[in-house]
Amino acid sequence: MQRFQRWFVVAIVIAVAIASVTYVQGNARQQTDLQISEVAKKVKNNEVDKLVVDGDTVKVQYRDKSRPVQESRKEASSSLIEQLTQYGVTPEQRDAVKIEVFNGTNWLELFLSILSPLSILLFLGFMFMMFRNAQNANGNAMQFGRSKARMFNGENPTVTFGDVAGADEAKQELQEVVEFLKQPEKFIQLGARIPKGVLLIGSPGTGKTLLAKAVSGEAGVPFFSISGSEFVEMFVGVGASRVRDLFGEAKKHSPCIIFVDEIDAVGRSRGTGLGGGHDEREQTLNQILVEMDGFGTDTNVIVIAATNRPDVLDSALMRPGRFDRRVVLDRPDVRGREAILKVHTRGKPLAPEVDLGKLARATPGFVGADIENLVNEAAILAARRNKKLVTNDELLESVERVMMGPERKSRIITPSERRLTAYHEAGHAIVGHLMPNCDPIQKVTIIPRGMAGGYTLSLPVEDHHYVSRSKFVDDLSYALGGRVAEELALGEITTGASSDLQRVTEIARDMITRYGMSEKMAPMVYGQKQEMVFLGRDLGEQRDYSESVAMEIDREVQKLVLTAYQRTKDTLTQYRTTLDAVAEKLMEIETLDADSFRKFFDGGDKPFNPRAPMKAITDGTDDAAAPGATPAPMPA
Repeated sequence: MQRFQRWFVVAIVIAVAIASVTYVQGNARQQTDLQISEVAKKVKNNEVDKLVVDGDTVKVQYRDKSRPVQESRKEASSSLIEQLTQYGVTPEQRDAVKIEVFNGTNWLELFLSILSPLSILLFLGFMFMMFRNAQNANGNAMQFGRSKARMFNGENPTVTFGDVAGADEAKQELQEVVEFLKQPEKFIQLGARIPKGVLLIGSPGTGKTLLAKAVSGEAGVPFFSISGSEFVEMFVGVGASRVRDLFGEAKKHSPCIIFVDEIDAVGRSRGTGLGGGHDEREQTLNQILVEMDGFGTDTNVIVIAATNRPDVLDSALMRPGRFDRRVVLDRPDVRGREAILKVHTRGKPLAPEVDLGKLARATPGFVGADIENLVNEAAILAARRNKKLVTNDELLESVERVMMGPERKSRIITPSERRLTAYHEAGHAIVGHLMPNCDPIQKVTIIPRGMAGGYTLSLPVEDHHYVSRSKFVDDLSYALGGRVAEELALGEITTGASSDLQRVTEIARDMITRYGMSEKMAPMVYGQKQEMVFLGRDLGEQRDYSESVAMEIDREVQKLVLTAYQRTKDTLTQYRTTLDAVAEKLMEIETLDADSFRKFFDGGDKPFNPRAPMKAITDGTDDAAAPGATPAPMPA
């Protein structure tokens, strides 16, 4: 429609331009060279050889060929002969002149006669279009406060609980909501109140939106979907108006479900913005609070909201009566990942040797979105290799693609950089293999992948929900293995270990300030992280300790890192022969799997005891904490 309006305006402009040109040309032609009386006078003087009549235009050709042809116009009511006779031209003088009459169509006059009413019609059409656009603009202004929620009919569900895996407890909680929507009288008879809202909390990709759709599909009721950011606009009052309109539409289709994705966009704590109580976002939140638990809310409308930031939501929004239930969707364990793999591999041709249980154990920390991407990447790799079935090779390679990115075999690497990468990754692998609390080494490669020049893949045997101090200490040594290997083998320090050093620093500082894993410092948390408005969550850390405590924290962090560094150096010094052998093999074949790597420890160097006492690196006042200290449970 907009394209038609654009071409319509262009046509009007062209028509007006043509009309202007033709009008100017018509006026120019009306300014003739001679009057008809002058033509009669020249005929009397025998100067004219020929007269050509074309409509009302008379062309005069002289006997003297050097004179140019001139034009004149006669009156339309009479012929040329009659007008010449009126000016005294005799028949003998008239017979001495050749008179030709051209009875063709005057296309210019005909075009002007047609264009005149056409221009009027085009002008009227233009005015009609302008008037209608003005009406649409007024209508759009009136519709500006309408909700942008998309409604899905629940009669033909596309997602049910059978399409959701790895969240059994969450499905059990939401199953009661489905029963409320299907059979509300069953609960009303017992005095139970239908829950007003359900808050889905979980990391990105854990399936919050999918689970909300499954609730709608199971209940068979209408489903209104909207994002929290779609409420707020730059105009005051629009967000509150859209909330009122959304709940009004939902009440008409009761019982139904309203799903608000990323509710933290409008549900953040009030009183923290620069606009005070008149902030548009806060007005929108106030309207949501009223609609969820206010007068006239006794309807079968359940609000399901999703967020991965429950810590920033307003307390009034979180209280019972508004969001009565909080369903936490955690990262799936190994059984949950296997169930999710079964869901996403439906309809995909898998090779008989594919073991989804083994693949689930190789994907710790993966959420549903990661697993879906993993299966899709495996199918793409199989199609690229012209295979009819998806095999273990594609699935295992897709795990690394999701974690690290695609391989970059075309990257040009100098021999010195190749040698550096080989020793770096060999150092990681050897230390990780020898430290008892590190995860088993699964693969070592010097092929660049993603942003890494090479990588060492270690995967846990089972999922960990708590991490001990011994595990952290061994991880510090594992992370420093590449840096120490470069120093021992090449006698040089490079920037290749920058990300490892960043990880080491973060682990050590968190051990001291977050997890209380220091024998010298008190078992307490140092520094409270708070989110500051417009600055982000990481820039608002409240420092609730003195400068002397900060100095002690720095000393403890440095002590942990230096002790781990010395431990790693002692390990690689003792296993220097193995380090050279692994690095040379990597430079030869580029990649070592778990079995090939373990063969280097079947003989050669003497066994290494990572728990043997070693000289601690201290600040001169206290000894370093023993690596084998009692584990302290904490969130992973």
